[in-house]
Amino acid sequence: MILYIHGFNSSSQSGKALAMGQWMAGRGLGESFAAPDLPHRPAEAIGMLEALIDAAHGRVKLVGSSLGGFYATWLAEKHDLKAVLVNPCVHCDEKLSGQIDQLQTNWHDGGNYLFTERHHAELTGLHLAALRRPQNFLLLVETGDAVLDHCEAVAYYTGARQVVLPGGDHGFSRFLDYLPDIVAF
Repeated sequence: MILYIHGFNSSSQSGKALAMGQWMAGRGLGESFAAPDLPHRPAEAIGMLEALIDAAHGRVKLVGSSLGGFYATWLAEKHDLKAVLVNPCVHCDEKLSGQIDQLQTNWHDGGNYLFTERHHAELTGLHLAALRRPQNFLLLVETGDAVLDHCEAVAYYTGARQVVLPGGDHGFSRFLDYLPDIVAF
């Protein structure tokens, strides 16, 4: 099963999640794909993802985008899984510290919540100083990502297979082109 993990304030309705689900379904692999709507609390999101991993029949592979890449990294290291990271957030705990006590809105359903110190502490608990198994990761980044610095990801995922593309954006504009590579990995 491929488990797609969406980013911060996103959902299963994100362009990448929908595109991957449609691509998988079009090849008769729809039953092997899941893209859950994650709770905004990191501990609850990880709990949900771990329950899906535990309930899966066969080996799970992860695809994480942005904050989903941060979650996928932690899960892959804990459970010895393969993960594809699409413009991942490397130090999400640090990057989102400025959001404490800020009202957040989900891009797809319009739901609101307050990002609290508890959210931040839960993210900090998921931070990994270094990878133990870089061979389990495929990093896909575009240098035109205006949200996250691709150089941080390239440095953090040293030893992983890396695809660094010029231009693009935070949404990884060439996602459809790389679906065969993602699934093959």
